[in-house]
Amino acid sequence: MTGSAAATAHTGALAAAARAGFTTRYGSAPGGLWAAPGRVNLIGEHTDYNRGLALPLAIDRSTVAAAALRRDGTVRVSTSLPDKNDGVSLPAAEISPGAVSGWAAYPLGVVWAFAAAGFPVPGLDLHLETDVPLGAGLSSSAAVECAVAAALDDLLGTGLGSAGLARLCHRAENEMAGAPTGLLDQTASLGGRRGHALLVDFRSGATRPVPLRLQESGLVLLVMDTKVTHAHSGGGYAERRRDCERAAALLGVGSLRELSGDDLAGAEARLDAPAFRLARHVVTENERVERVVQLLEACGPGSIGPLLTHGHASLRDDYEVSCPELDLAVDTALGRGALGARMTGGGFGGSALALVPRSSAAAVANAVVNAFQAAGHARPDIFPVAPADGAARLA
Repeated sequence: MTGSAAATAHTGALAAAARAGFTTRYGSAPGGLWAAPGRVNLIGEHTDYNRGLALPLAIDRSTVAAAALRRDGTVRVSTSLPDKNDGVSLPAAEISPGAVSGWAAYPLGVVWAFAAAGFPVPGLDLHLETDVPLGAGLSSSAAVECAVAAALDDLLGTGLGSAGLARLCHRAENEMAGAPTGLLDQTASLGGRRGHALLVDFRSGATRPVPLRLQESGLVLLVMDTKVTHAHSGGGYAERRRDCERAAALLGVGSLRELSGDDLAGAEARLDAPAFRLARHVVTENERVERVVQLLEACGPGSIGPLLTHGHASLRDDYEVSCPELDLAVDTALGRGALGARMTGGGFGGSALALVPRSSAAAVANAVVNAFQAAGHARPDIFPVAPADGAARLA
């Protein structure tokens, strides 16, 4: 079975589980099924809220939403995820920031964001199934939000398009779930294209698919989930964002995107050392995104490995969002033949990404598992991912 066929079969199994879960929970068939993928970020980390550049890709792991409108003003949401299967039910009019906590804040936040944008939901039954690992830096929250948004877009006939839906999901995550993330995750989940990464310019809002050609090049992207969970609503991520905004204000620019490499010497003289290191990461990361795109289009994915590795060093040393487990995964993968490796996602745990020859994938995975065992860490979960299409209706 090819990778795309396997992904289709797996999504079909999730869809069947979502349909069955909905029917069991609510006693009737859903009005439809919608799927939205998780994502990895090939390069361009912590640049989205700095109005910079990023190169994410939607992956062949997803959340499926089974949904049907109600007419009595009640919203009910359920999932089979462990410790989250009791379900939540409340009037749509009572959904607001602070009124919902925990996992339900993500799907219900989308309901609230639609209403806040002038598209009130008359009531909804919703059941979710997912195979995007939680807390692994693969954007499980955005997959939930985007699956629900795709469902509501269809059911309500809003016609908002990918960019509009991404903004609603982003608002839901920021204001309902309290996670001060940028737009990268939702943009990738809604706008992904099979076989491609997505170049995103967060200043202009422009996106462009970039062919990856991994299979043709005999390469695999391995996700190395360290099992160190993270939460973007925690303090570290929010602190980095605030410090970037402060640095931009001190330099008299609207965002750090406005700086170039030539501006760094002057910036160093005007910022304290921690703020300068944040600015340096953003500037050099934007440059790395541009160079990776150039190399992908001119030479193919086998040429981008060193830039991925340089990106990890910048996130580790300048942005200070790595952790020992991420560093061990990256260093071990590189030592066993990976062309490049880096953490992916916001950091403080989660996953690393390694670009490896297909023939070396098993050896790299085994080496990382053995290194974690020797260090006394939890066993990592290591699996390949392929670039997938964005959110869509399944049935």
